[in-house]
Amino acid sequence: MYVRDAKNRDEAWLLDHIEEMALDDAAFRSRDYVIAVDEESNDRAGFGRIRVHKTDEGDYCELTGIGVLPAWRGQGVGAHVVERLVDTARAEEFETVYSLTDQPEYLGQFGFEPVESSALPAKIRERLATKRETVQPDAVATSVGVDEFAMPDRFREMFKNASPHDETDDQVEDAEDFGIDPDSATYKYDTGR
Repeated sequence: MYVRDAKNRDEAWLLDHIEEMALDDAAFRSRDYVIAVDEESNDRAGFGRIRVHKTDEGDYCELTGIGVLPAWRGQGVGAHVVERLVDTARAEEFETVYSLTDQPEYLGQFGFEPVESSALPAKIRERLATKRETVQPDAVATSVGVDEFAMPDRFREMFKNASPHDETDDQVEDAEDFGIDPDSATYKYDTGR
């Protein structure tokens, strides 16, 4: 597994999975994303992006649109996406990275801490309000200093051996999976039984 910058050819894939996971796609630009890729199969496993907010008071860096495909969850993929994004923020000379999320405990593993709305820069406070209104009503603001970010060793080990687990083995498709109401549907060859 490795994490690379997204390419133009990744745009449709990203948009499909952002929509599928109901993630924030405001001001979408594929070049802002990174993608976790399995080096053996070339399968894409997860993604995330940096969004830079330029204001008169200064520039602010937000991590957003972080997602891991269900078959790859629990294997350190998201952790490595977050790490790559924080490294990118560091390279762009940001000292603090913000993330507006409904899962602050996940980011807490890396040193992110909750931030009260009143303590946020105005632009990040606006983004939080918008995110709560549109995609994540339970979103909270978190932040970490880029030098305080820490990757737990267990995620490094899991990521080295990551492989997709098959989530469909036990699933049996039925009419409802195809949007059919079995109680009211009629069928062309319905025998009335």
